[in-house]
Amino acid sequence: MVSDSSGDLLTKVEGGVRWLTINRPDSGNAITPDVRDQIIDALQEASASLTVRAVVLTAAGERHFCTGADLRAQRSDAARPEGVPERVAGEAARLISSGIQRLSAAIQDCEKPVIVALNGTAAGGGAMMALAADLVIAAEGARIIQVFVRRGLVPDGGIAYLLPRLVGLHKAKELVFFGDDLSAADAAALGIVNKVVPAAELEGTARDWATRLADGPTKAIGWSKRMLNTALDVDRAGAFHDESLVVELNTATDDSREGVASFVERRPPEFKGW
Repeated sequence: MVSDSSGDLLTKVEGGVRWLTINRPDSGNAITPDVRDQIIDALQEASASLTVRAVVLTAAGERHFCTGADLRAQRSDAARPEGVPERVAGEAARLISSGIQRLSAAIQDCEKPVIVALNGTAAGGGAMMALAADLVIAAEGARIIQVFVRRGLVPDGGIAYLLPRLVGLHKAKELVFFGDDLSAADAAALGIVNKVVPAAELEGTARDWATRLADGPTKAIGWSKRMLNTALDVDRAGAFHDESLVVELNTATDDSREGVASFVERRPPEFKGW
C-alpha cells in the first residue's frame, strides 16, 4: 500500500484502488486550487498506472463531501501593469476553463472507473464531482445542492451539460432554478446516486464496489466508460463506428483472451488489467 496521510488531500493505493480523501472538514471540505490540482494529477496518474484499476473519491468527516471552491484560498494574480482594470475581459472564462472545468474533465476522462463515496453535503463543485463520477454511493444523510442560483451565479464545471443527461431537461431546470436541497434518497430515485447506505457502511460499501471493479477487466471497463460517456453526443453511425474500433482494440488485450478462455474452461476469470 502506498499512502500519503498528511495534507489537504489524503491518498493511498490499496488492493488496486486509489483512494482520494479531501481533508478539509473545518472548511466544509471546500477545495483550494492546490487540492483541485492534486486531484487532477492523481486521476491522470491513475489513468497511466498499471497497478491502479479503480478510484474512490471521498472526504473527511460526516457533514460535508465538498461545498465547492474555497474562495478565500484563491491564488493571487501575477503582477499587473499599472492602469489595468480590476476585471479584464476573458479572465473569468480562463479561470473556469483552467480550473473547475479541468477537474470535471479529469473525472470523466479518467481511464479507470471513479466512485464518489458521498459522505455529506455536496454543493457547487462538490455536486459537480458527484455528477461527473461513474458511480455514486451516498450516506443516508448526504445532500446534493445546485447552490449557484442562491448566490446569483450560473452553474459551472459542466453541470449544465451533465445534469440533463442524468435526470432529464425539465428536472434539471427545477434543480438549478430553485437550488433546493436534494436528499440522498431523492437523488437515488432520479438516478444521480446509485446506492444509499447508512453512514457507518459507506466506506465498506465503496471498498466492496471498488474492489470488484479493480478485479475486473480494466481496459474493457475503461473503454465501456468512454463509449457510454459519449453515447449522447454522437449519432448512430458514429456510435457504431466507435464501437467497432473499441471492440477491435479490446480483442488484443490479455483480459479479453482470459475471459473467453475462462468461459470455455468453465472457471472464474483471473483478470490482470491489461
